[in-house]
Amino acid sequence: MKAANLAGAVLGAILKVAFAVIVVYLVYTGASTCYDYGYRIFTEPAISSGEGRKITVTLTSDMSATEIGNTLQEKGLVRDGRLFALQYLLSEYKKDWKPGTYELSTAMTAEEMMEVMAGQTESATEETVETIDNGSAITGETQDTTAVAQ
Repeated sequence: MKAANLAGAVLGAILKVAFAVIVVYLVYTGASTCYDYGYRIFTEPAISSGEGRKITVTLTSDMSATEIGNTLQEKGLVRDGRLFALQYLLSEYKKDWKPGTYELSTAMTAEEMMEVMAGQTESATEETVETIDNGSAITGETQDTTAVAQ
């Protein structure tokens, strides 16, 4: 009987240690994954550097953040659609985005894409205006100078 009790006690101790090791491993792995994902929310780089590829994306008013992220992932603009959805939901642009067709680039970060979708930045087809030292402005196409209101 003593041998059976001893074997049961040893087996019970081994199972408790194994269970504790498994729990510690799962907590460590989960915490590490959560930290990495959380870190990527704020630091995810663009898909490519330089100019990147221009890709046209159409978004409708009935799309959720997850659907927008999945669309951008399918088009090759973001690595992870779920990560983009979290970035979108945590951003200041979530209430400002407008449905439409956008020309985005693989060289844009998620925040830059959200700025474009919210109408915060000029599109590539709009005319740019540069201010020169004397206070006049030169447009990119006409080269005419006009006074800038101050």
